[in-house]
Amino acid sequence: MRNRILGGLFGVAVGDALGGTTEFMNEAEIRREYGWLEEIIGEGVWNLEAGEITDDTAMTIAVARGIIQNPEDPIEAIGEHFLKWKDTNPKDIGNIIRTVFGLYDGNWTEAARRAGQLLNGQTAGNGTLMRCLPIALAYRDAAVMEEVTRRHSEMTHEDPLATEACLIYNRIARRLLQGEQLTSAILTEITGTRYEQLLNCEPPVTPPDGFVVHTMQWVVHHLLEAETFEEVVQRAANGGGDSDTIGAIAGGLAGIYWGCDGIPSRYADKILLQQNLIELGDALLTLREKGDR
Repeated sequence: MRNRILGGLFGVAVGDALGGTTEFMNEAEIRREYGWLEEIIGEGVWNLEAGEITDDTAMTIAVARGIIQNPEDPIEAIGEHFLKWKDTNPKDIGNIIRTVFGLYDGNWTEAARRAGQLLNGQTAGNGTLMRCLPIALAYRDAAVMEEVTRRHSEMTHEDPLATEACLIYNRIARRLLQGEQLTSAILTEITGTRYEQLLNCEPPVTPPDGFVVHTMQWVVHHLLEAETFEEVVQRAANGGGDSDTIGAIAGGLAGIYWGCDGIPSRYADKILLQQNLIELGDALLTLREKGDR
């Protein structure tokens, strides 16, 4: 279980750090600049240091820390860690989340509602999907896991499409943590949903952008098509668009499935915050083993 939990956290960070190089580029631009990007080299639009993470991993860490701080009712603690991260003046904050931060006045749900009005209802971004994995890692009880997943998504994104994607994603993660095969877990959880057509193995016709439905489509496609962790995150990075976020989301599930041992050391050792991830993973494991939480 420790191998799977650490694999999930490192998978998010590796997908993020690798994809951060190609974010906002298209496939043709990536081919001209890098051929096929295989290594974590940083740079890109955010001028990243090699192994530096973006908002995807930073907010995932904030969610993990909030859960560890108050596992019985983590929402306010998660919010505290979001605001601490915001105060570090990060390079990258998504537009929806930035808007919610600007409107927050002690009530996350109200801030998300007002952001929805200000943004004309355009709040179905992937900013909650990118950060929700620690909830599945921490809570063994399915009902509790789903309740926290839902409430966590609604903190910043009022659109039900964001919540739906987080729930499907964390249900897949839960199955992988229990040792289920990757294809089987995905098949079970997307059958009967808007993502069921991905089972035909055809690439999505949608762009790999920040709309949560498009993001989830590409995540599922990469996971179903790849044969190794390495291939999952490379596919995401070389697809461009919102490549860091798609890489982080796909990398999280791939990391659980293949385990931390299945992540190439040249990737894991490159992550600048690797010690933080190890400490958080061990704390989440302790929570998970405490009882029926």
